[in-house]
Amino acid sequence: MSSYRVAQVTAANGTFELVEREVPRPGPGRVRIAVEACGVCHSDAMFVAGALPGVTFPEVPGHEIAGRIEELGEGVGEGGWQVGDRVAVGWFGGSCGHCRACREGDFIVCQNLEVPGWTYDGGFGEQVIAPADALARIPDALAASDAGPLACAGVTTFNGLRRSAGRPGDLVAVLGLGGLGHLGVQYATAMGFETVAIARGPQKADFAKQLGAHHYIDSTAATPVAEGLQSLGGAKVVLATAGNSEAISATVDGLAHRGELVAIGADTTPLDVSPAQLLMAGRVLRGHPSGTSRDVEDTMAFSVLHGIRPMTEKVPLAEADAAFQKMMAGRARFRMVLTTG
Repeated sequence: MSSYRVAQVTAANGTFELVEREVPRPGPGRVRIAVEACGVCHSDAMFVAGALPGVTFPEVPGHEIAGRIEELGEGVGEGGWQVGDRVAVGWFGGSCGHCRACREGDFIVCQNLEVPGWTYDGGFGEQVIAPADALARIPDALAASDAGPLACAGVTTFNGLRRSAGRPGDLVAVLGLGGLGHLGVQYATAMGFETVAIARGPQKADFAKQLGAHHYIDSTAATPVAEGLQSLGGAKVVLATAGNSEAISATVDGLAHRGELVAIGADTTPLDVSPAQLLMAGRVLRGHPSGTSRDVEDTMAFSVLHGIRPMTEKVPLAEADAAFQKMMAGRARFRMVLTTG
């Protein structure tokens, strides 16, 4: 293959167009991946809009990448990678290795973090060049169309729960049943938590139970969400996957003493939380980023072990614009995945 196709936008909030480019060669420490599938994440909107510093156009987003290594850059083979290996690359697209966070081993908060679609061309294409430290090995039992979303949506919810204050048997609530939340409920149940799903409308109760939730709280009901959580004993953890600050703030008083609110749903509106809500009960409010390539491997292995898969709609790369618009409109159930097969 002397050329390959990418779906790109040439201006902020532009329409995706399919163009051909010359196949690149990976530099030292990098690999070239033949992309088989790439999920469409709501975060891609920030890149398409040029809303983050450093985004340049033409822009090729996509940070839920799954495929096979086609070419190794200098020094990569020494790390055990080989041509043909199945790999995934998520939000964590490489770290600098020398900033303070990296020197402390906390690579996901690297001050110079690389993210596909932001610092280099992402997976909305047939090929992508990525650093070797961003690669996560895909289990044989996992399809590429499942592995891609697990490298971002999956690892974010999985890590958010396993690194929380929750322990098996604790009451843990997942706010939202979208692309992140539908995975969060499955992970919470598999981890042994007494799981509460919180979403809008009574019609989602059956779906929540199908995912494994033990309880369902309708956030539009007359009874406040916090009161509903307290009636169950108070939540040790609330994993806030919904990108809505008002909805997130409404869960704080539903936390038990020493309870923890873990925010992973992005919203630029400030939370409405007073110090008094946190102080007397010793509650904790924190944000949680995604996860490293090693975390992605853990997520995929856990998902295979427990039969957890993202719910996806697969479309060909040529339909990238329609897939992106459907995802941004909230009409996807629950991840649009671009495929190149």
